[in-house]
Amino acid sequence: MTNSAPSILAILAAVTPLAAAAQKPGKTHKLEASPTTVAYGYYSPTATPALRVASGDVVEVTTMLTNTPDRLEKAGVPPNDVEPELREIVANVTDKGPGGHILTGPIYVVGADSGDVLEVRILEITPKLTYGYNGCAGFLRANCDQGAGTKIIPIDAKKMTAEFAPGIVIPLKPFFGSMGVAPAMSVGRISSNPPSTHAGNLDNKELVVGTTLYIPVHVAGALFEVGDGHLAQGDGEVDQTAIETSLRGKLQFIVRKDMKLAWPQAETPTHWITMGADTSLTQATKVAVQEMVDYLAASRGLSKTDAYRLASIAADLRITQLVDGNVGVHMMVPKSIFKKR
Repeated sequence: MTNSAPSILAILAAVTPLAAAAQKPGKTHKLEASPTTVAYGYYSPTATPALRVASGDVVEVTTMLTNTPDRLEKAGVPPNDVEPELREIVANVTDKGPGGHILTGPIYVVGADSGDVLEVRILEITPKLTYGYNGCAGFLRANCDQGAGTKIIPIDAKKMTAEFAPGIVIPLKPFFGSMGVAPAMSVGRISSNPPSTHAGNLDNKELVVGTTLYIPVHVAGALFEVGDGHLAQGDGEVDQTAIETSLRGKLQFIVRKDMKLAWPQAETPTHWITMGADTSLTQATKVAVQEMVDYLAASRGLSKTDAYRLASIAADLRITQLVDGNVGVHMMVPKSIFKKR
């Protein structure tokens, strides 16, 4: 996988999102997960849209956890606590794979086309269930007892905590593990498992409420999909799962024709984030670092040399995840180091 640097216009637009700021709020739509509104295990440029929205519109969306009723019941979830929507999707959707995520969508954003950027503002995320689960496989699966299976973890949505074990309480910071668009027509249908330039299964725990994700668009309408709900995850996601659950969310979509990106980027209230993914951890790291250098150089008027120095001095590299075919790396630079203009 190779990296082409984003244009100066792209990076300047990310720093000063004038077009986004001028975007008036649009209509609000609801999109529930059902057999006719999910893509089961794939992103595809030929997928039939489940919803069409205009730039600026908001979608209230429901997503399903990445599991099946029989496995949840085997792990101890009472049958009545398994979502009816999940039963219907697993039983009635026949077009599945090659991945395993149940993704709500695609959402066709009118006006988005190849070469644009889709800005996704994460406005709300709330748990839909009173439990989540964690598996055991991933990076060092020799640590998993034989037959360890799935661990069900009860959650307290009022306190936004989960008791992993007696005396071990995890704060919940929900995010969608997978948010992405369709790949180019020449690429065709791809698995929902590995992240890439289409974003997808990023598993980036920074993508919480208040964060904005910028995704390069590859086909008309973008064909955005979302799912793989997480309540808590460490960087690396080493056993292949977080606290996985079903979520409700509210997302706003804005078409950015003033931006050109090669890879997804994100903005939190405190940081700018660049991202890379590849089968090689070294190459994924190179992508994330080069994206940060290009961003700093163009947005701050620095030479590549000084941008590289600044990345080394002030930006943090993190392993996003190690378990999805393509590993992920992201780099974060704090906004606080830049004086307001």
